[in-house]
Amino acid sequence: MACPVAAQQTVEPPVVQAPQGQPDLQDRDVSAVAVDAPAPKSDEQVGFAADNLNYDTDSEIVVAEGNVEMKRDAVQMRADRVTWNRKTGEVVAEGDVALKNPEGDTAYGDRIVLTDTLRDGVVENMLVVLDNGARLAAVKGTRFDNGNIELENAAYTPCPVEDGSGCPKKPTWQIRAVRVIYDRAHNKVRYKGARVEIFGLPLIPLPGLSHPANSEAGSGLLVPEIRLDRTNGFEIAVPYYLRLATDRDITITPHLYTESVPMIEGEFRALTDIGSFRINGYATHSSVVPVSGQVIDPNRQFRGYLESAGKFQFDPRWSLSYSGRITTDRTFMRRYDISRDDRLRSTFELERIGGQSYLSIAGWATQTLRANDAQGQQPIALPIIDYRQRLADPLLGGQIELQLNTLAIARTAGQDTQRAFAGATWNLRGLTGLGQEVVLTAMVRGDVYHSDENLLTAIPGYRGKSGWEGRGIAAVAADMRWPFIGEFLGGTQTLTPRVQIVATPSLKNLDIPNEDSRAFDLEDSNLFAINRFNGYDRFEDGARITYGFEWNFSRPGLNINSIIGQSYRLSDKPSLFPDGTGLTDRTSDIVGRTTIAYKDFLRLTHRFRLDKDNLAVRRNEIDATIGSRSTYAVLGYSRLNRDILLLGEDLQDREEVRAGGRVAFAKNWSIFGSAIVDLTRKSDDPLGVADGFDPIRHRLGLAYDDECLSIALTWRRDYIDTGDARRGNSFSFRIAFRNLGF
Repeated sequence: MACPVAAQQTVEPPVVQAPQGQPDLQDRDVSAVAVDAPAPKSDEQVGFAADNLNYDTDSEIVVAEGNVEMKRDAVQMRADRVTWNRKTGEVVAEGDVALKNPEGDTAYGDRIVLTDTLRDGVVENMLVVLDNGARLAAVKGTRFDNGNIELENAAYTPCPVEDGSGCPKKPTWQIRAVRVIYDRAHNKVRYKGARVEIFGLPLIPLPGLSHPANSEAGSGLLVPEIRLDRTNGFEIAVPYYLRLATDRDITITPHLYTESVPMIEGEFRALTDIGSFRINGYATHSSVVPVSGQVIDPNRQFRGYLESAGKFQFDPRWSLSYSGRITTDRTFMRRYDISRDDRLRSTFELERIGGQSYLSIAGWATQTLRANDAQGQQPIALPIIDYRQRLADPLLGGQIELQLNTLAIARTAGQDTQRAFAGATWNLRGLTGLGQEVVLTAMVRGDVYHSDENLLTAIPGYRGKSGWEGRGIAAVAADMRWPFIGEFLGGTQTLTPRVQIVATPSLKNLDIPNEDSRAFDLEDSNLFAINRFNGYDRFEDGARITYGFEWNFSRPGLNINSIIGQSYRLSDKPSLFPDGTGLTDRTSDIVGRTTIAYKDFLRLTHRFRLDKDNLAVRRNEIDATIGSRSTYAVLGYSRLNRDILLLGEDLQDREEVRAGGRVAFAKNWSIFGSAIVDLTRKSDDPLGVADGFDPIRHRLGLAYDDECLSIALTWRRDYIDTGDARRGNSFSFRIAFRNLGF
């Protein structure tokens, strides 16, 4: 296919103080240098191949013409004509010259004057294609024996200069300079009198500019980031990247503000023989405005944030992972827009995964950033030990799994709890002659608990009894699925009724502290669980029957899956579950989920819970992703109408809508945005600040992305004050070049 005439035009903007001519990054035949000349027998010999070869014995001048190819000591050259003076050792190559060195770089030119080593010389109208695809072009270039290249009136770009059809195109960005030095020993390209051009438009000069010559990282200044917001004013961040070794580096980023004191950021990354880790931190010295918004101490103090994460694999079975986060105060991270998390969790876990066994030794701690949470009430879990062993030999045809678990929770100003249990589970799975899938389960478990300072827990149902408490648990369950499969609307549908019966003796649940079984809500994921609590501290006792069905429809490009179910408790014992969770009465609420996936264009998930008495919607969640990779919309809606009277519960009623998306236009350009709106009414959450329609934040931006350039301009507006992070507008500008530093 012929290329458009406009696309064939090369990029030739004026060069800074250019004496003559213009460097051209495109106009060359840069096909591979395929030299068929015979290999020399030693480093002192040159392999020759040409259509015509003339040798003047008196002057000792060799003239080769027509498809000339030369090879010496892994250096390859091709040209239309080569003149070799054997007395002076000068080699002059003319006409479509290409010279490839052992490192993989190829230099192209109209005329090259070399020594007979083929390693050093002067090139006119030079183009160098580096082994990573980047290009250097110059009116004149000098190549030295050590592999260094010095260019005059030059240009550099790592961007493609051809489109997908093979037609020439302008590089997205390029560097023009009076002089360019390619230092092979230090893997650097250095510039004098340089400036960057984006889309052909010149930017400010960049004195001292340098960058790695290939894909390897190199030390130097990175591209600055620019922001403007109401809290800190105008911000500029200038990262400096320092490559300490091939397996470790550090980045130091000063943040300068017009409305705040400076801040320093640092990140250290390292690879080891068994894993990797990183450490990232921020530090400044400023006054603190608490979450309540009232200044208690106007004097400046140290403020900062530190995080670290890593993973290490000691051998095929043993591994260690950790993640730590801590900050000096509750508003620092939002003030400087580092994160909007309201809790920081630090964890570690040592794991051993065997063929039939699993061991985990873990721990975690939480720092709260919420306004009304006391830090002394936050738990510190250390240690958490969980061991599981699956027996190789089945019992009565079923698989046996043993479990040992222990947990210790401490609080600096709250209840302390320790727990240990041992249990065994037997599972038998089989098919009947009618195609029914039947799963039989039996389990036993013995628990030991110790707790103190129980009265410091605000909710009585979570406290348990102080001192030592024990509990024995036994449960049996039978679960039956019966799938019916048939054709439907050109595809295949499967209708699977499901019935489960679970029986557990009466348990002393309220005597046991509740640390890990809070904030329960009935949904499709736990409807058929043997224990529908989300932890070990509470176990649902009594007898119940759970019933429902699942429907699946599948045809090329389309899949629909839906499940709905309900349970009925056979005993009239009062329920452990709080009001509004869907399991308070003997008959549960109705829960379900529907997922629709259409090719890669649509994915829709809807979860719901309906009140058993009046079919009122107690939970309604919709999440949808529509579109392609370049143009898409993400929509979400959540409505929790749990009708809980106890304000101390962990989940109050909520209503929220979320929207986000990206629209691609032109080529490589896109508009993106997102918004979150709180629809919670005062009647739903009397302690909340919203009342019906309150935007939380939104953002809108414009972006450009291609193979070697990324530009983004973002506007964000926050509607809520959090300490010294004030509501208002903020703007950020980000530009990232490939292989570019100062």
